[in-house]
Amino acid sequence: MMHMTFYWGTNVTILFDSWKTNSITSYALSLFACFLVSVFYQYMEDRRIKLKLIASSPPRSALNVPLISEKIGGGGTAAKIAGAAMFGINSAVGYMLMLAIMSFNGGVFVAIVLGLSVGYLVFRSGGDDDRVVVVDNPCACA
Repeated sequence: MMHMTFYWGTNVTILFDSWKTNSITSYALSLFACFLVSVFYQYMEDRRIKLKLIASSPPRSALNVPLISEKIGGGGTAAKIAGAAMFGINSAVGYMLMLAIMSFNGGVFVAIVLGLSVGYLVFRSGGDDDRVVVVDNPCACA
């Protein structure tokens, strides 16, 4: 029977019929797996945003450019393909987390929300993404 309201039992089916918990140990391991996947989701989102920033930045001189900027910098096709692949993977993981929450088990909900929060704290709360760089290009117009 599928629950339509939150419940706090240890017997839960998560995503697949084969992923059923029938003991406290399997339930705890499943909650830990949900937590880790949620942290991984935030990590992938951070990498995707940083890749997008690197790809959209203008190429710099070859003397001080990191290797990844040389390969995919400047908004080339490789950067777009890598960004699209990362977006697809992250979207799939995000939808799987949503479907896991739709098991309506309170422990699964708490594990996923805690994982997203911890992942955000560790990977995305640095504030680097909020900075705006303004480049003043004076025109030599006369």
